[in-house]
Amino acid sequence: MTVYKIVYAVGLLLAIVAAFVTVPYAPTLLALCGAVAAFSILPDHHVRVIVSALLLHTVADTFGGIPALGTYLSMIIGNLGVMACGAAILIVLRNMVARLTG
Repeated sequence: MTVYKIVYAVGLLLAIVAAFVTVPYAPTLLALCGAVAAFSILPDHHVRVIVSALLLHTVADTFGGIPALGTYLSMIIGNLGVMACGAAILIVLRNMVARLTG
């Protein structure tokens, strides 16, 4: 298991735990976990990550109407969206640097 997969797993765990417990700096930690995990994403999958980040951020509040569980599902999906956004931002920045340097 690589460091990137471990950080990704920690990010997933943090996304779930942060929905039930107050975790200081959770969005920052999730974005950093996503950014670190993005180093292992193949260039063929870059578009999928960016679209996933947009989708997760957009539909995060969709499950809010489900009684008793909706709030937690919305928070988990929102947290996963933050992690995916961290990965997407790093991918975009790496692509910009690659265009400038080469």
